[in-house]
Amino acid sequence: MISFSSATQPSCLTCGTIKVSKLIIADSCKYGRRVAQTPGRINVEQNLVFGEVAKNMIKDSCHTRRINVLAASTFPVIQPANKLSTYLFRTEKGGHVKVISGLKNNKYRANLEVSSLHDNDDDVIMSWGIFRSDSSSLIPLESSDSGIFETPFVNKSLNKLSTELEFDASLAPFYVSFLLKSRFGGEKIEIRSHRRTNFCFPVGIRSGSPAPLGLSYSADGSINFALFSRNAESVILCLFDNKSKENPALEIDLDPYVNRSGDIWHASMDIDMNFVSYGYRIRNSGQDKSYEHQVLLDPYAKVIGEKFLGEICKQPTFDWSDEIRPCLPMEKLMVYRLNVTDFTKDPSSNLTNEVGGTFLGVSEKLDHFKNLGVNAILLEPIVPFDKQVGPYFPSHFFSPQNPLTIQSMKEMVKRLHANGIEVLMEVVLTHTSQTASLTKIDRPSYYLSTKNELNCAHPVVQQLILDSLRNWVIEYHIDGFCFINASSMLRGFNGEILSRPPLIEAISFDPILSNTKLIADSFDPIQKSTKEIQFPHWKRWAEMNAEFFRDTRNYLRGETLVSNLATRICGSGDIFLNGRGPAFCFNFVSRNHGLTLVDSVSFSNASELSWNCGEEGATKRKSVLETRLKQIRNYLFILYISLGVPVLNMGDECGQSSGGSVNRGDRKPFNWNALQTGFAIQTTEFISFLSALKIRRSDLLQRREFLKVENIDWYGTNLSPPNWEDPTSKFLAMRR
Repeated sequence: MISFSSATQPSCLTCGTIKVSKLIIADSCKYGRRVAQTPGRINVEQNLVFGEVAKNMIKDSCHTRRINVLAASTFPVIQPANKLSTYLFRTEKGGHVKVISGLKNNKYRANLEVSSLHDNDDDVIMSWGIFRSDSSSLIPLESSDSGIFETPFVNKSLNKLSTELEFDASLAPFYVSFLLKSRFGGEKIEIRSHRRTNFCFPVGIRSGSPAPLGLSYSADGSINFALFSRNAESVILCLFDNKSKENPALEIDLDPYVNRSGDIWHASMDIDMNFVSYGYRIRNSGQDKSYEHQVLLDPYAKVIGEKFLGEICKQPTFDWSDEIRPCLPMEKLMVYRLNVTDFTKDPSSNLTNEVGGTFLGVSEKLDHFKNLGVNAILLEPIVPFDKQVGPYFPSHFFSPQNPLTIQSMKEMVKRLHANGIEVLMEVVLTHTSQTASLTKIDRPSYYLSTKNELNCAHPVVQQLILDSLRNWVIEYHIDGFCFINASSMLRGFNGEILSRPPLIEAISFDPILSNTKLIADSFDPIQKSTKEIQFPHWKRWAEMNAEFFRDTRNYLRGETLVSNLATRICGSGDIFLNGRGPAFCFNFVSRNHGLTLVDSVSFSNASELSWNCGEEGATKRKSVLETRLKQIRNYLFILYISLGVPVLNMGDECGQSSGGSVNRGDRKPFNWNALQTGFAIQTTEFISFLSALKIRRSDLLQRREFLKVENIDWYGTNLSPPNWEDPTSKFLAMRR
């Protein structure tokens, strides 16, 4: 009775298997059908075969591929090959099995040598089969309906037996699973590895390297696949060609001893194999069985293709040679936050369908940025996300939503840089959507609980985040990041807030990321609220200043003390005094969630701290409209004359409204025709004036350090000292 189970070959010396070198990859071939998984084991009665050397010529059902099985001789059985791989196994009887495999003349040859089994080594047979998708499902070739073959060993020297297998290269990649049969004391016995499992070695696929994670290219012309999954019982690499749309052209069940190092599963093969995309199937005991047949995206995939699979290709090259990066000091920034799709998707943008709603569409609106005086744009999340819940619930971290936008994004960045405009990105690295592949690959390692909240204290999550951020800086030349829900990045394994979170420290001192602008935003998209927390900044992190938002809105609706407003105007020293300064303070009066700026003066909403100026919603009353315009100008004036970095939101300059809705999904695409209205003309001209004023009086309004108290004079009405504690006081003047 023969049961083929998982392959057995550890890759460490302490496990008893010595991996001397790597295996050569098979030549390119096409796979006409997917190798299906058959649950359970194959049990086939086989009689021991003795006597003459067996030689089998076998064809598979897809192509004319030959497998030669021949006995070893006293001459070298493998002539000099391009590359050789050597695997050494220990048997349960104390002997050794050595496998040397190599490719030459489009043939794979595997020489097997057995030593020190027992006193009678004359009658040893190798019972073997080959598999790809599942070690319990052998590939049935023509001369064996069961897929199991028996090949005798012959004497090579004292206490050593050998045999050789030969495979046509077009059959690869696959694994050979085998055990030994012999007679001892007149009884038939089966000999397996010292773990009492079948021996196994790869043909046409190398064990690969555990680093780097994801898809990578080696100097020797091979492709390496590496995936972290501590809790997976098995990992199947699924490869697709141009003909395989729904099902993989080939599935390779990675062996836990040959293709696993620690918690990382890995394999490599030649670059000339005609596969275009890849993914993984994962099996583990605690997983919903319906997920076992789902092909999952590699979390490290740099290019995403159809069916949400990783593309087997290098990232497209781009000519950055003439790029001039602005490298603006933090205190000089004036930021405009936008959604790439909604910014130019509307037909009013006067862009073609191919350009509108894309990165190129953003770069086509350079004049608008210049008119406003902004020198940095902040992009809402651009990675793949669950469309049912929005861009703040990402499914992936390493590439834009559409692979066709990779080049256009780089072109946008280069063009903006040439015009003195930096590019910042909002990133959500604390949770994922339910559709993210991480939820099926290894939920216990990546996540905190049943929710989709990432465990930012786990080393593998930290590595994922750091590698993702570095990729955006190196490949796309991004100038900085705004970390949404940043307070959740401070949590430990049990959800507790850490005083010195390792992830924040790692980002702060990373040799690549420490040279970018790092901005913490404690808004939580899950709870739809901003968390108040003292952020550990290491004198490198800026913050989105939610206190500025609250105090400014409360002051303009008569709900706070004038002293609170004075604190915000002077750079929020209560937050940024210790080791930083006003340059680390990103001020805003409206957000891309909640009410827009014009809605904040048109609708009364306690949670949004808004006031309707006398009438709810749209109105034609002149007095109300005039009050609303004054309030908007007050908001903008306070925003720009305050120490810190002003942040505008897309559409606020032209009175974009969501009808009083606080839901982000109700936001409309930017209406470029609205810029021609009287309100928009006045507002954009006012913003342009304030931007010029901030630059002209940079000594006062763009400071890296706080103003000294003795250098400031404050006045209330009639030039009297302000009554800081009087809630009815509505006038404040400052002189420096």
